[in-house]
Amino acid sequence: MNDTLLLLGFATTPLELISFVLALTTVALNIGQNHWAWLFAIISSAAYGWVFFASRLYGDMALQLVFITVSFWGWYQWLHPQQGATVLPVTTLSLRGWLASGAGWLAGFLLIAWLLTSTDTDVPHADGFLTAGSLVGQVLLSRKKLENWIVWIVVDILYVGLYIHKNLMLTAVLYGVFVVMAVIGLLAWKKAAPAAPDAMVLK
Repeated sequence: MNDTLLLLGFATTPLELISFVLALTTVALNIGQNHWAWLFAIISSAAYGWVFFASRLYGDMALQLVFITVSFWGWYQWLHPQQGATVLPVTTLSLRGWLASGAGWLAGFLLIAWLLTSTDTDVPHADGFLTAGSLVGQVLLSRKKLENWIVWIVVDILYVGLYIHKNLMLTAVLYGVFVVMAVIGLLAWKKAAPAAPDAMVLK
């Protein structure tokens, strides 16, 4: 599964290609607020965990394990909304939610980057920053917070550069597509979100 092959001029592996397709399916289902996205997220994260391990992106590898755990939680959240709702609604962050998300991203970055400096990775700070941001985005997605797409736009743009640096060209293309899909998701979810910001924060 790790044998190199050429696809449209890009060097890749069968495992990276499978992960690519699963990840695209996940985001497409997320845009449509389809709960089956979480199943594809779990499988995709497991596959990408192996891809990132082989590329010494240990932060991203560990992130996939966290993604799997959060995906089970997110799947449950989408299927079991509170207050008697039939579906979990799209809501927006309050100021408190923005501050909590920013603080969580910063704290995660400092901790993860520090841990990665003890490994043989050559990009501990970039890996740590994007890993922390991805965790914030995943938690916001799990609660159907509109701002999750803003986080993903920022993170995915930066990931393109990181994956080009690591010669994961197909994955770099994937994250370029993710940027476009995140913009689409932001616009689609914005239509479904209430006009006033949600007062509840990541509950």
